[in-house]
Amino acid sequence: MKLQLALDRLSREECLDILGETYDSIDWIEIGTGVIKEYGMSIVTEIRESFPESIIVTDMKTCDAGKFEAAQAFEAGADITTVMAFAADQTISDMLDVALERKGRVMVDLLGVTNKLRINQLQNLGVDLISLHFGKDMQKKGNITGDLFELVSESSGIEIAVAGGINLDSLSAILSYAPDTLIVGGGITKQDNRKQAAAQIKEAIKEYEKSHSHCS
Repeated sequence: MKLQLALDRLSREECLDILGETYDSIDWIEIGTGVIKEYGMSIVTEIRESFPESIIVTDMKTCDAGKFEAAQAFEAGADITTVMAFAADQTISDMLDVALERKGRVMVDLLGVTNKLRINQLQNLGVDLISLHFGKDMQKKGNITGDLFELVSESSGIEIAVAGGINLDSLSAILSYAPDTLIVGGGITKQDNRKQAAAQIKEAIKEYEKSHSHCS
């Protein structure tokens, strides 16, 4: 299980400082939509240059012009870029084509999706990486629930990332669903000791995997 650190609603300096502090514990670096809107693709290039070995996810939340936005992300140094599940099939297909050319990947964000049929359609397009997304505004009313995971309960051959207010307190409930990637933002970036927060979450993931390794 990978730990993806989401950098959002942060300044350029904060992004770089946080990465320096948490680098040892994280697997994927996500450059959030808010950061990209603030600084453009230059922040992606800068983080790529500072962390050449890392997997970088640009959370573009593409809705249209898929070919152009995917090319933008990969040219700037991203390994993975995101598109919304409600985007047109053509948009998603175009992005998958660009990703194939650039040896990158596309993560489809399921924010707002409530029908399993859409998951089947996405897989038929060739999607192999999705994000179950409990949105920022939804978080005000509660935590991630099993309803979100129910969407992908019958899916196989697809990697699942999960995002939405995950922190050390809510971690055990999420781990029980065994997603492939945990996306954590404020649960690390807003803590007093960010290095320690990242290390604790990474350790909790390792402990979970260790205790369940005999089941696989």
